[in-house]
Amino acid sequence: MSYRCAFLGCGPRADGHAAAYAHVTRGEKVAACDLNEQRLNAFLANHGIARGYTDLDEMLDREKPDVIHMVTMPTLRVGLMRRLADAGVPAVTVEKPICIGADDYKALRKLNAESKTKFVVNHQLRHHPRILQFLADIGAGAIGEVRFIDASAVMSMSGQGVHILDLMFAFNGYAPAKTVFGASSGYEDLGGTHPGPKTAESLITFTNGVRAALHSGAGAPQFREGPDWAHKRIAVYGTHGFRHWWMYGYELSRPDGSVERGEQEYRDQDILGQAGLTEALFDWIEDDAKVHPNNLSTSLDEWLVILAGYLSTIEARPVGLPFDPPDDLLDRFRAFVGGA
Repeated sequence: MSYRCAFLGCGPRADGHAAAYAHVTRGEKVAACDLNEQRLNAFLANHGIARGYTDLDEMLDREKPDVIHMVTMPTLRVGLMRRLADAGVPAVTVEKPICIGADDYKALRKLNAESKTKFVVNHQLRHHPRILQFLADIGAGAIGEVRFIDASAVMSMSGQGVHILDLMFAFNGYAPAKTVFGASSGYEDLGGTHPGPKTAESLITFTNGVRAALHSGAGAPQFREGPDWAHKRIAVYGTHGFRHWWMYGYELSRPDGSVERGEQEYRDQDILGQAGLTEALFDWIEDDAKVHPNNLSTSLDEWLVILAGYLSTIEARPVGLPFDPPDDLLDRFRAFVGGA
């Protein structure tokens, strides 16, 4: 079966979604929608898409897509996701971060409970070939029992921290988080689209006893020169070894105690990861039992860890999960850390 796939939003990140179709076997790019007609036309030409729209309802009515790639600003998430669900779109891939605060988090919890649409958050790193191999290694016991996870990103928590937090959950078998003890400093708005702390750290304890350290912002490790977004990494330590991934390299322990190190080209891995995420969504459409690992419910569980870090910073205490975050948590957090 070939699925009819359309794009909502034609900015730079949408290019990654569309380019992955060179490796997607069950999807066809049929249309795109953007309010900016010049940007829309350029996107159509670059990716060989026949039909473009500046009106979302018109695209949905005429094209009847099976899958929408929603690549819009986080501030627009809730309203657009509700429109797509009400229109009966079977499946939607939503760019990260899924939320910016607590009020939209609660709105999406409600939508997820009410909607039949299968929503997936675009954490394509989870599907990189190297990451998949490391997940398989750890699942097969190559490093024994997982004890500690260390993850970091130089960009902010809402910018890239959500990616490494998603990997943290994946490498721990999606065990629920139990407590979060966080500290943050500074605040940046990034045009109102990705608000959050300039620097944040959280010590996370999971229900299975695994502990993890999550760090975003200043002081995060860097392995080579490059822009802030190019410094995502995660290391998983077990009773018998470790696996360490960063954007352009990796390390792993061998059974004899030696360490293997290598390099990788992030862009090559990333386009395959994006394709893998998309194919996994097709699997979920075909079989309800094949739930996508980046489903909305799991991604909201991950976002609650970030909100717990905000509350922990304000109240200087560990926060137990799950918890009901106050709607104004982001405003309280901004005032506490000195945001304008």
